[in-house]
Amino acid sequence: MPRSTWPPCRDAVRIAPSLLAADFGRLTDAVHALEGSGAERIHVDVMDGVFVPNFTFGTDTVRVLRRETQLPLELHLMIVEPERHVHTFAEAGADAITVHYETSPHLHRTLQQIRALDCRAGAAINPSTPAAMLDDALECCDLALVMTIDPGFGGQRLIDSTLRKVTTVREEISRQGLQTEVEVDGGVEPENAKACVDAGADVLVAGTAVFRNPHGPAAGVAALRQALAG
Repeated sequence: MPRSTWPPCRDAVRIAPSLLAADFGRLTDAVHALEGSGAERIHVDVMDGVFVPNFTFGTDTVRVLRRETQLPLELHLMIVEPERHVHTFAEAGADAITVHYETSPHLHRTLQQIRALDCRAGAAINPSTPAAMLDDALECCDLALVMTIDPGFGGQRLIDSTLRKVTTVREEISRQGLQTEVEVDGGVEPENAKACVDAGADVLVAGTAVFRNPHGPAAGVAALRQALAG
């Protein structure tokens, strides 16, 4: 399957279900359940057990996902030396690749490398990293990701203080006159979705809220939409 066409940005908030909360034995069923759900993209966490204390998906999984869905695949590389692997993940079918400031000593160069691979480029920061660390890289970012939990495990509670950082990143993007999206990742659920958007988020990554909804992933997406409309 060719790489999917990235949908144009709209004023509405985008929802990116995270496969980290899906049943790993039924990933294809999980992505099929998202078709037509109102989710705009699929968030794929790649963990190496070094930068974060967990292992998840690799390139073979990305190839399978690419074959099974037309939704854009947004890869979040929580790995050391991401610049060594972005080409492989792009070839596997990634539409967007986000790397961490904390593992990218040459962040500007890595973001340019991702864009040269015809992928959208994202930069992420952990809860303990100041928002200002992204300032000089934002012009090379299609996406600025603020971790609202410490990365590595799903199901954690959103750290409320990180929402101030979301606002700071949003204000800097506006100051520079950029179109960079602001994404929040970690602990997003219907109860705090609106607070994330009010802080400045354009994109909500949600794992548990979507895939652990008792009525299925589509109902999880709908619950987030309903919370945002309220």
